[in-house]
Formats: sequence, C-alpha cells, structure tokens
Amino acid sequence: MILIVDDTAENIFTLRTLLELHSFPVDTAASGEEALKKVLKKSYALIILDVQMPGMDGFEVAEILSGNNATKDIPVIFLSAINIDKRYITRGYLSGGIDYVTKPIDPDILLLRVKTFYRLHEQNRVLNEVQSNLRKEIEYRKLAQQEAQEASRRKDEFMSIASHELKTPLASMKAYMQLVDRSLSKADKIQIYIDRTLIQINTLNTLITDLLDMSRLENGKLKFNKTLFNFDELVRDATEMIRQTYPDYNISVNGQTGIMVKGDEPRLEQVLLNYLTNAVKYSPDAKEIQVHIRLEENMAIVSVRDFGIGIPKQSQPEVFRKFYRVEGSEHRFQGLGVGLYICSEIIQRHKGSCWLQSEYGKGSTFFFSIPAA
Repeated sequence: MILIVDDTAENIFTLRTLLELHSFPVDTAASGEEALKKVLKKSYALIILDVQMPGMDGFEVAEILSGNNATKDIPVIFLSAINIDKRYITRGYLSGGIDYVTKPIDPDILLLRVKTFYRLHEQNRVLNEVQSNLRKEIEYRKLAQQEAQEASRRKDEFMSIASHELKTPLASMKAYMQLVDRSLSKADKIQIYIDRTLIQINTLNTLITDLLDMSRLENGKLKFNKTLFNFDELVRDATEMIRQTYPDYNISVNGQTGIMVKGDEPRLEQVLLNYLTNAVKYSPDAKEIQVHIRLEENMAIVSVRDFGIGIPKQSQPEVFRKFYRVEGSEHRFQGLGVGLYICSEIIQRHKGSCWLQSEYGKGSTFFFSIPAA
C-alpha cells in the first residue's frame, strides 16, 4: 500500500486517482502527525510526502521515520512546489528520502518512479521473508541436531553402561563353564554341549566388547597405548592364535616387513584377529585362509584372503560403515556390524587405512596399512 501525505485535499485526490487507475492500493493522511500514527499501525510499501505542510513538515516526518527501526526502510518520495533549491533537495535526501519530485507533477514520470520503488520494496519484502524462513529453518535444524546429539549421547551412555554391566556376569559364566569342562572327560556325552556353550559365550563376549569399544570410540574414551614392537611377530602370533582356535582351517602366512611399528599392539592385534575370524566365519565351506605381509613405501601392509561367500560389488563401499551388514548375510551369520567399523577407526588413529577386494561367490581379501616407526 502507498501512503499519500498532503495537507491539500485536491492534491490528495489527484494523486490517489492517478495511482488507483494503475491498480496501486492507496491510503492518505492530511498531516505529518496523522501520517506517523498510520505508519505505526499499517505497513506501507511507499510514502509520497509533501514537504510544505503546517505544523510538522515533510522533512521532520521523514527524519522521524528514518530514526525508527520499524519504519526506516519505507521509501519516501518528497513532493514540493517551491523548495527546488539544491539546499532543500539535499536536505530531503539527508532526512531519509530516496527521491524528490517538484510540482506541477508530470504523471508519467511520477508513475515510473512509483513503479520502480514499489517493485524494489516488494522484492525486498520477498527477500526478507526468504531470509526469515531461512533463519527459522537454520534454528530448527540446529535444535534438531542438538536433540539428535543428546539422544545419541544418551544411547552411547546406555550402551556403555549396559555392556560394562554384562561383562561381569558373562565372565563368571565363562569361568564356571571352564571349570565344568575341566572336570569332564573327553568321552563324556555332555562334553559336546559344554563346547558349544563356550563357543556361544565367546561370541557374546565379542559382541559386548565391540559395543564397549564403539561407545568409547564415539565418546573419545578409547585409549591407545603406543609402544615400539616387531610387526611381523604380531602378525604371526595373531595368526597362530586363530590356528589354535580353528584347527580345521589351513591358515598360511607369507611375506615379511622386517620393521618395527609404533602403535597400540593389543589394538592392532584386535584388528588382525577381526579380519581372521571374519575370514573363518564367512567361508564355512572353504577351509583355506591366506595372510600376506609386505612393506611398501614405508607402510606395512597386511592382507587376509578367504575363499568364502564374497561381497557384492555394490555393498563393498559400505562394509566399514557402522552397523552395516551385507544384504543376505544378516540371517546366516551372527554379528552387530560394528567389528569392521572399529577396525577402521583403530587403523585411522594409527594414520593408516583399510580397504578390501572381493568377488561375490569367490571370496574376499581385506587389507590394512600402518606406517613404519
């Protein structure tokens, strides 16, 4: 809406008729005081303001408008019949006006200016609305992010507490079962059930350990005690441990690095054991696993190859993601889908990397690399 401010009724009538003929909504005020009251109650796109008025003149009105945060952005066009001197025009601009038109008015010129300022005001209004909506959206997303972070923190805290509390009774169960195992002879018929129970207890222990490690990783509480150690010995010791656990599998180790590595030896052993147990788990019908180590550009590289079910090409980029399980395998093999995620995080904290090569139906090779000391 456009506000016309003039103390002469004939001028108001002429301007109002001209603007309404061109579809502009119009409001009027017969004095500066009336104009100020109206701008506080209504929103205007433009004010056409006569300079010469009794009481408060146009310059004073404009100065008050420009000093108010609610009205300072309303464009003002001054109308004057006598003050065409440069001093008055300058004062008009200094008091907050954006244009100065002298009487008698040229209707075409006035309309062009009105259309220009009206369009600019509408564009600014739309832009302000967009900015306002963007601010609201940003605030909403910030709040949603904060809520999500708080929910994640509570989840991690619960997982940490629950996993820690499960550790104690599980350790007792394992100890009791081992005592029972030792008290039985190998020929005892119940021995097979004891063995199966111990396997399930070890599986449950691995799941709980993974949950604890994941929680500590995400909370920055997983500690790394880095020392200097022989990397080749670590690989051979871990492989031998899996050989003893799975005597039916033919697990070979080839190559050497001949280097010392500075890192958290138990954590790096955890990575290798995870690779090896996965190789066993996902190759139930193929009993061969190949481990290879080499030194390349001062990086120790380990690969663990199996000849099991393999991983579809489209799933391979997701394998090291938290909670990801290859489609189709989740019903056949136990696990939470966090083991490889933890491996990747451990290796990254040793300034190394993890990757894989796989062909569906023919097996997989998992790699990791860490720098030499």
